[in-house]
Amino acid sequence: MEKATGGKAVYGAAVGILMLEARFPRIPGDMGNALTWPFPVLYKVVHAASPERVVRQRAEGLRDAFIEAGRALVAEGAEGITTNCGFLSLYQADLAAALGVPVAASALMQVPLIARTLPPGRGVGILTVSAESLSAEHLEAAGVDPATPVMGTEGGREFTRVILGDELELDVAAARQDNVEAARALTAAHPELGAIVLECTNMTPYAADIRRATGLPVCSMYNFVTWFQAALTPGSFPAGG
Repeated sequence: MEKATGGKAVYGAAVGILMLEARFPRIPGDMGNALTWPFPVLYKVVHAASPERVVRQRAEGLRDAFIEAGRALVAEGAEGITTNCGFLSLYQADLAAALGVPVAASALMQVPLIARTLPPGRGVGILTVSAESLSAEHLEAAGVDPATPVMGTEGGREFTRVILGDELELDVAAARQDNVEAARALTAAHPELGAIVLECTNMTPYAADIRRATGLPVCSMYNFVTWFQAALTPGSFPAGG
């Protein structure tokens, strides 16, 4: 007789996402838009974790709040935890040690793997919402060589201002242009690049535009979390041919 075993509050959502406390628009493709995902996810907002505080103030004083929220997600049924800000690479080790489940805190963690897929002489570049805030410590916490080329969108007119300022309106076309122009600047400064990783989870809606503009593979948090989820809930295949 087939039996079902309990123990969770929620079933069918393996990935739990720790969310910053923000109110800027989250368009499709954004990690915080539930319609982005082709599978169910669980969300938990970490109160007082504003974009400004996490990015520009290094998430100071928020470690315990992220751990508490992560534990709540695990208690609800999450089998793996991720976050919606690449700058939370600083808490990767702490979260993994405290939560007892796999943790994928930052899209930056993809950089070393992607680098190994590229031909000799080609490297990975990083596009970020704030190049001035992305320190060697953030990169090292994600296993990334601090010498990796980085370009920010601060020079644009819309994207960084709205995200870090937590504004209620976003000019999507202008934000797209900011991302494309920053990616072009990155590849112009580093013609040896063979791929781009988007640090910021809010950049995913523009990944296809960046790919068209640069001709390079573009890896985002969407790539990372779909891979992560596939490991937590692997598909099954029929026996035989």
